[in-house]
Amino acid sequence: MSKPTLQQSQGPKYTRILSVGAARGDRVVANDELIEAIDSSDEWIQQRTGIITRSRASRDVETVDMATDAAREAIERSGIDPALIDAVIVATISNGRQTPSVSAIVADRVGANPAAAYDVNAACAGYAYAIAQADALIRAGAAHYALVIGAEKLSDLVDPTDRSISFLLGDGAGAVVIGPSEFAGISTTVWGSDGSKADTISTNATLQEYRRGEAEWPTLRQEGPAVFRWAVWDMAKVAKQALEVAGITSDQLDAFIPHQANMRVIDEFAKQLKLPESVVIARDVATTGNTSSASIPLATHRLLEEHPELSGGLALQIGFGAGLVFGAQVVVLP
Repeated sequence: MSKPTLQQSQGPKYTRILSVGAARGDRVVANDELIEAIDSSDEWIQQRTGIITRSRASRDVETVDMATDAAREAIERSGIDPALIDAVIVATISNGRQTPSVSAIVADRVGANPAAAYDVNAACAGYAYAIAQADALIRAGAAHYALVIGAEKLSDLVDPTDRSISFLLGDGAGAVVIGPSEFAGISTTVWGSDGSKADTISTNATLQEYRRGEAEWPTLRQEGPAVFRWAVWDMAKVAKQALEVAGITSDQLDAFIPHQANMRVIDEFAKQLKLPESVVIARDVATTGNTSSASIPLATHRLLEEHPELSGGLALQIGFGAGLVFGAQVVVLP
């Protein structure tokens, strides 16, 4: 008897981002509200980070709530029936519960049940990771449409007295719908990690230590100078590689949308890439703050609101952060 032949799925050749949605924390927190706790000044924060205000969510607003709001806008703008979305991927490090996942709850709330749903913990690179996975799932025939969300409530992970990272962080969510395309809309992703440097950005305790009374509530910390050097020098190489595998040069870009770490990193990054003045650079960090996995889609949403003419143009997006993890790809803007 001959062996049966398995069937494997095969999807469309290309994918693209169809739409983008956003939800920022409902509170605007100015530098003046934070400076006393870190013994600093508004001038010091602006000079070091370029941040004037940051969005933070009220106590009763959770990561999943902002993720849901962003997802609903993205779905509405896409014109896709949410019942056709069969994969929901949420990038987050700030789900208040170990389980269930943010993605499963959002899938139910937006009408995408019974979509496959899972969360990705890749910190500031999480959105780029999720884009890579959604693209691969659709082209493999494992999904028809995918909802990708970066969502964070980092204010839950802040020590107000910490001078290393606390004043950088904000809350929000950005979402995109990805679907089949007649042209290439998402390039090959360049991604990876360097766990040998994991301690440069991490929480300062485990939940187990907190439960045993051996530590305070875990909060984020970073070694600023080391992170700055890594972000600027090493990540510039990753960004150049992403351009190379996409088959384009920097002067063919319409926009540059890096993780919104801080303004100094963004400015130095642009210099390293030798971006021409014609490339519009996302600087959402100035009024939203660093929102980790949510920062790229939030910055994309604002960029398209301020520059609608960029729709259909090419954007290089790159995420990098705790882990140390990184991911970059070139996309066609919706």
